[in-house]
Amino acid sequence: MHLAYPAVLSALLFSTGLYGVLARRNAILVLMSVELMLNAVNLNLVAFDVWLSKAARDTLHSGQALTLFTIAIAAAEIGIGLAIVLAVYRNRGTSDIDRLRDTAEGHEDGPPTDGTADEKAEATA
Repeated sequence: MHLAYPAVLSALLFSTGLYGVLARRNAILVLMSVELMLNAVNLNLVAFDVWLSKAARDTLHSGQALTLFTIAIAAAEIGIGLAIVLAVYRNRGTSDIDRLRDTAEGHEDGPPTDGTADEKAEATA
């Protein structure tokens, strides 16, 4: 098999994941898109490892070892990411990234939280 087939598939997977990260508003879908991008990188690592191992007989298969390491890191990342998303959903009631960003920047619909009530009353009087 030629190296071009997995490289093209990896590029398509990575592009799809990048589109998902940039276009989605749901935090769960963004995490899934990041995982898709990591899988594209893993596919490239394995494909190039197999391609390079054909040239030299005695290789360590470092691309496949790095892929296993990347899979372990991705599993930990998705576990922590889902825990954070669930905690934010419990506190805020939404997993919409735009709403979460707006509340973090102070653009929420409620009253402003800077200053005390006495200072505001004196400023209006």
